[in-house]
Amino acid sequence: MKRISLLLISGLLVAALAGAAQAKTFLSIATGGTSGTYYPIGGAIAQAASKGAPDLQVTAETGNASVANLNLIGTHGIEIAFAQNDVTYWAYHGKVMFKAPFKNIRVIASLYPEHVHLITLKNSGVKGIMDLKGKKVSVGAPGSGVEGDVRAIFQSAGLKYADMKTDFLDFGATTQRFKDNQIDAGFVVAGYPVASIMDLSTTKEVNLVDFDDAFLAKLQKEFPYFVKSSIPANTYKGVTTETKTPAVMAILVCDDKVPADVIYKFTKGLWDNIGDVQKSHAKGKLITLKTALDGITAPLHPGAAKFYKEKGLKLP
Repeated sequence: MKRISLLLISGLLVAALAGAAQAKTFLSIATGGTSGTYYPIGGAIAQAASKGAPDLQVTAETGNASVANLNLIGTHGIEIAFAQNDVTYWAYHGKVMFKAPFKNIRVIASLYPEHVHLITLKNSGVKGIMDLKGKKVSVGAPGSGVEGDVRAIFQSAGLKYADMKTDFLDFGATTQRFKDNQIDAGFVVAGYPVASIMDLSTTKEVNLVDFDDAFLAKLQKEFPYFVKSSIPANTYKGVTTETKTPAVMAILVCDDKVPADVIYKFTKGLWDNIGDVQKSHAKGKLITLKTALDGITAPLHPGAAKFYKEKGLKLP
């Protein structure tokens, strides 16, 4: 009888240990709407990290993009999120649309650039940033990342809202106003190609404003979250030359409360299987280990930093 009890106890212990070994850590990634870029890439990243770290179960969730996602991270509402590096800077320092700093924000990786599109029509007379004076201009939805970027660009250019007639419109409303001939120029910040601009170019002669090297250097010096980039020729119908323009980076952030070993496993799983992410979406091709630390605007999470040190990358 005693022998049976011992065998039974031993069996229960083995089963318990096996269950513990199979226990998973659950992580959620806040992305964006299902029609945007964050959501499909977030799903691919979740699968890559889970594949590389079997004891993690990572899930991508729809979200409301940068500002909402950073509020979730800042209030410990989610473990990982997509955000733009400019909005991350404002959230970490408590600037622009954030009334208090979220010092618990940590960075896992920089992903790909999101470009400033200064859209005009070819008959608008707007050839450069200073030509916006006296024009009707959409500067982004109130309190949005787009509007924050426009304010920075205008500060570097020496422009003020009072120099023009401003409308505070989101992507869809901006392109609709062009269709209705109610604005002369409008700002959109997103990874190209932007569906609403592509749609606009089928009915209107669209142009993109080019920023010169001197302005881009000045802007980056004053606001380091910008990177110098360009939108290739023929990305949009009728725009047949390359457009030099500022860009911000889409980055992956997390809560500093997530343990270092968990973020290390997540980071390693992601980069070990980055090929899967690169095949999943056009923007995925731009996500590389070489640029993983570009445009970082908050501290790296220690778990991510450990991985990059092992890879020999110079930490920011």
